[in-house]
Parts: sequence; structure tokens; C-alpha cells
Amino acid sequence: ALLVVAFCLTLLFLYFWGQAENDYNDFDWWVRQFTLCTASSTFEASRRCSVLKPDVSVAVRRGLIVGVYLSVLLTLYLVPLGLYSPCIKQKGTLGPAPALIGHRGAPMLAPENTLMSFEKAVEAGSDGLETDVAISYDGVPFLMHDHNLQRTTNVQEVFPNRTGAPAATFTWSELEGLNAGSWFLSVSFCLGKEERQRAGNQSVCSLQDFLQLAGQAQKLVIFDLYRPPYGHPYSNSWIQRTLDVLYNVSSIQSSQVLWLPSDQRSWVHQSDPGLQQTSGTRLPLEELGPTGFSTNAAAVLTCREYSAVNISTNLYVISQPWLYSLAWCTGVHSVTTNAPQLLRTLDSPLLLMSPEEYNLMWILTDVLSFMLVVAIFYFHR
Repeated sequence: ALLVVAFCLTLLFLYFWGQAENDYNDFDWWVRQFTLCTASSTFEASRRCSVLKPDVSVAVRRGLIVGVYLSVLLTLYLVPLGLYSPCIKQKGTLGPAPALIGHRGAPMLAPENTLMSFEKAVEAGSDGLETDVAISYDGVPFLMHDHNLQRTTNVQEVFPNRTGAPAATFTWSELEGLNAGSWFLSVSFCLGKEERQRAGNQSVCSLQDFLQLAGQAQKLVIFDLYRPPYGHPYSNSWIQRTLDVLYNVSSIQSSQVLWLPSDQRSWVHQSDPGLQQTSGTRLPLEELGPTGFSTNAAAVLTCREYSAVNISTNLYVISQPWLYSLAWCTGVHSVTTNAPQLLRTLDSPLLLMSPEEYNLMWILTDVLSFMLVVAIFYFHR
């Protein structure tokens, strides 16, 4: 990209240089015609004095243009040699690929937060599954990202008077009766006939079914936990209700759970030290270290600092191969992604080279670019 910029600047400054050259030639032509029509030596002397000033002005102008151009070009040549990239590293120092955590499953392949979506994420090779948990009015934890049901269910058809009501105000029997997949058919056109039929019949998924799938597939899980609104029967015991499902009705192990909710964290940690405590925001190392946190959404520049003290890091949401490659080179432990089926196909970062290879590439590029600039000036003179 910098070579293209340098080339464009070359053309730009050459254009202005050419314009100045043409103006100078036109002025010379006018001077010669004027000289032929002049016989008086006095007038000739005065004319030559008057020509001297424009000549100097044009020379100064051309010198400034060339000087500015060369300064910019030199800067463009030197800047890449001082740039830093995590993907410029010595051979053999690249760590393992970041683990893939399916963001609400595999939302590009199936309706988000449905059992089909998580099954697709497992099939795509995800190492973990991410979701969002709410508590129904009768105490059943279920999966729903939005605070109401309007976007991802047919609640408007079934309960037209409760379209905007909080999802937590519905009972589990009401939630089970909703369709949570038909909306996906209007935004996805790459499914086959059987897959479309399956997606269109998806229902709201319970936390129990989600944990059963993750436990059987030996996948990590991480979830946001939404506190029910004021007046809800479980507004003060929503965490305990979630732990009850985790311990009593699912086969998942505590070590598979990345515990993200920050409310009552100390109590949860004392209740089950096996849960992997995870922070959704970047925290100081001294605050993370004593409790064995992982950290989510960490800045790339600090990932190495966390790794140095054995704290795992996760970046979300990363779905582009180039960004995943950058996270890989940086040493991130896992990424939350909408496209596990795409990122799993990468065997190595898209761009990875040693410092010597990088410097050689740019030096050769600079030399070739400079030769091109000299050639353009030479043939244009």
C-alpha cells in the first residue's frame, strides 16, 4: 500500500513539475519573440533585468516542489522500516492458533442461540460455545441475546400484545411455543432444502439443553447472564438458579465453564473453585492475578503482558481471517467468532515473516521505487 502511495505521489508531483516546466518554456518563447522585435540596447538591458526576476522565481518554485517531493518520498521509504507488527517475528516463535469460541453458536449457518446453531459450531470445529442466558418467569434459564423476543422469534404472531415485553416475563411453556428460526430464512440464502426446513423449525433453547450438548462434545462454554427485572420471582436468586442447572441437570464439568458474570463473583468462586473465572473487561494485572482470571476483550498490546503471568485472553468478535491472523501472531489464547467454519480452515497466519525478510522486502521495494522515480525524471527532462 505504501508503494502505491509513493507512486501516486510521484505522479502528482511530476504533474506539478511538468506544469512549471511548461510555464517556463512558454515564458522563454515569449521572451525570444520580444527580443527579435527590440532594437534598442537600452530597452534590451532593461528587458534582461526584468527577465532575471521571473527566472529566479521559477527556479525557486521548481526547487521547492522537488524538495518537498523528495522529503515525502524519503519519509515513505523509511517509515516501513520502523513499523511494528506482531506478525513480524523470528521463525519458531509463533504460538498455537487461538481456540475458536462460537458466538451464539455458528450464526452464519443457523439461527443464533438455537440448538442447531451450537451443533453447527461443534461440527465446524469450535473449541467452545458462547451464549446469553435469561431466566423465565417460572425460573427456567434459557438462551436469548435480546431483552425482548421480537427480533428472533414469532412473538408478534403468538402474543401480539406482548411484543416488546422483556423475555424474562414469559414462562417456559410460553417460550417453548415460539418459533426461533423462521426469521433466519429471510436473511440466509445458502441453505439447502433440508437445512432450511430444520432452521425454520428451531425453538427457544434452554440452558439445560445447551449444557448437555457442550458436555457431550467436551466444549468450553461462556455466557452472559441477565438479571431479571425488578419484581421478577427470581430477581434476587438468578445466579443460584443458574448454578442449580449447572450442577444438577447437566453433565458438563465445572472446568469447562468460563464464568463471566461479575455479580456475586466472590461467592460463586467460593462455592465452586473449579469454574474458570473470566472478566468481560480489561482489568489491571494486580486485580486479575490472585483469583486466576481469564480476561475477555483485552487490547492486543497487553495480551503479551497477560500471557507472561499465565492469564488467558480472549478477543471478540473476530470473524475476518486477517484479524484472526493478527490475534494469532499476538499470542491471544482464544477468539469469539461468528465464523468458526471459516477460521478453522487457516493453517497459519495470512502474513508471517521474519524481521530479516520484512526488511529485505521493503529495501528492495524502496530501491525499485527509487529507480522508477529516477527513470521518470530522466525521460521527462
